[in-house]
Amino acid sequence: MASYKRLVLKLSGEVLSGKSGYGIDGETLKNLCTEIGEVLKLGCQVAIVVGGGNIIRGVTSEEKGIERQKADYMGILATYINAIGIEDSMEKMGIKARIYGALNFEKVAERWDLKRILKDLDEGRVVIFAGGTGNPYFSTDTAAILRASEVEAEVVLKATKVDGVFDRDPLLDKSAKFFPQISYMDVLKMHLKIIDLTALTLAMERQIPIVVFNIKVAGNLKKAVMGEPIGTIIS
Repeated sequence: MASYKRLVLKLSGEVLSGKSGYGIDGETLKNLCTEIGEVLKLGCQVAIVVGGGNIIRGVTSEEKGIERQKADYMGILATYINAIGIEDSMEKMGIKARIYGALNFEKVAERWDLKRILKDLDEGRVVIFAGGTGNPYFSTDTAAILRASEVEAEVVLKATKVDGVFDRDPLLDKSAKFFPQISYMDVLKMHLKIIDLTALTLAMERQIPIVVFNIKVAGNLKKAVMGEPIGTIIS
């Protein structure tokens, strides 16, 4: 039985790239959408916020000489590419989905309409939020918490390539300490970089729990939704 009725799934762009680390891997995308379909069968309402880091990252592009605001808008556009890919994959599986964009992109995404978004969720349609917050300097982590606040989601599931929150990067240091549960304040105090400061502060203010888990392990998404001890709960 699901522990959450309505949730926001935060997908980094990197999650979609599979082993290549760039672009969209078809098999990875298919497996992900299949797992989301299993969550829908539990009676959950699912909204997705997708990043664009598999195509371009604003911060990295700035380091390469592109003006920051323009680099961030490039990243925002990349999220639309990923959203289209997710929508297409879901529809081929018979899963109803609709993209809503933070920026006007009428041939690709619907205009922002909270009443319609909530109606879509109530009717079992997966809502895909593209474009982040629509503004430079804000990450898609912040967008995930913002959208969760707007649709009154009970939780944000942050899908990553690691098993949860650690005191150090577990991919670089195998002795890194794992936290099955941690408070918003401890994440701040320890300067853990699992989620950006703006997103964490908003989540703390809105009292939205965040579950950080490894999406690359098959079945983990469903387990997280069912409240099994998967990943780390930030609350």
